[in-house]
Amino acid sequence: MTPNTAAELATQALHKLLRAADKHAAGTTSRRPALSGKALADYRQLPRLEDKETYDAIMAEAQAQGAITLHYPRHEAQGFIQRIELGDAERLATILGKQTQTTKIRAAAALLAADLAAHPVLHELIAAWKKLQNVRQTTPEDAARWHDACQTVNWCRAQERRGITESAVRDASAQLFQDSKRIEKLLPCLDVLLTGNLTGEARADTEILQELGLYREPQPVRLAGNVLLRRERGNFPPDAPYSALPPSAICGLAAQPAQILTIENLTTFHGWARQHSDSNTLCLYTAGMPSPAWRALYGRLLAELPPGVPVYHWGDIDEGGFRIAALLSRCAAACGHTLRPWKMRPAEIPATQHRPASAHTITQMVKYARDAGWEDMVRELEDAGIVAEQEG
Repeated sequence: MTPNTAAELATQALHKLLRAADKHAAGTTSRRPALSGKALADYRQLPRLEDKETYDAIMAEAQAQGAITLHYPRHEAQGFIQRIELGDAERLATILGKQTQTTKIRAAAALLAADLAAHPVLHELIAAWKKLQNVRQTTPEDAARWHDACQTVNWCRAQERRGITESAVRDASAQLFQDSKRIEKLLPCLDVLLTGNLTGEARADTEILQELGLYREPQPVRLAGNVLLRRERGNFPPDAPYSALPPSAICGLAAQPAQILTIENLTTFHGWARQHSDSNTLCLYTAGMPSPAWRALYGRLLAELPPGVPVYHWGDIDEGGFRIAALLSRCAAACGHTLRPWKMRPAEIPATQHRPASAHTITQMVKYARDAGWEDMVRELEDAGIVAEQEG
């Protein structure tokens, strides 16, 4: 064993002590950071005196700087080190050219401070990092990614307020960051910011971009039903079983439908379209969380709909399904309509399709059901304690 190897062993031991210090500071362990017993076994097996002296010299220097405290067997000052205790974590980190978790958190919180008001979920993000938990595979060192994600959300919402409902993602990224691919590297962070949920199931990239009004390629809106629509080149109903058109090409209603129904999932929409394309119900596929362009079209349709015509939504019985319903409910209310649930009550779902839901998921479903104005459904959701996919 060479002196360099002994030095590496000493450095590894100090790194291990720093990790223990981070865990202690995070509250994941109550044990005071120290190395002894098996943690020092390799050191005690050093075969040559000069190796031991190299190791001891590194530890003695760390002790002289106040980073650690060394303990030797009684009456054996020149013997093997018996125990290494943490003295000062910050000094130890400095010796190793590292930062403590506390310092990393402090830097991350400072970088995100201006974003906290607009994105409260960042408080939970920082709290998770303090507990040494990674969020969507990010650590405090990735705070810049979260800050850029906040800038992206803010920019997209500003675009929507200006009436710009669709933007090419790489054009937007180049404009914001002078890097055409930066936004696509932020998708996990964007997903959390949009849903406000650290632990939710990760959504598809296209759905995240769609919610922001960004696209890799423009997506049409799918519609079904024998209802005349005002389009740029005349009044036409959707083809059978459905039509897919740019949202901007549909100006409004040319005839009154019996009702309007939105459907979250594509399989369910196709099934509805095949069975009801000749009906006087206008059915729209939301493609998950609808885009700003889709919502603008929805607003144009509802603005011309008489108040007594029913407006329904059919989505999954899960957090995402009710979150979509809450958004559509706000869109409907802005046009003087009340959104109603279609087959979204637990009692309407076959028992074979039920899956148990976590307490957190139920809480989120109830929150969004209330946001949708479906207060009468809250007790049912709480009592059922299930989630179910629309396709079932």
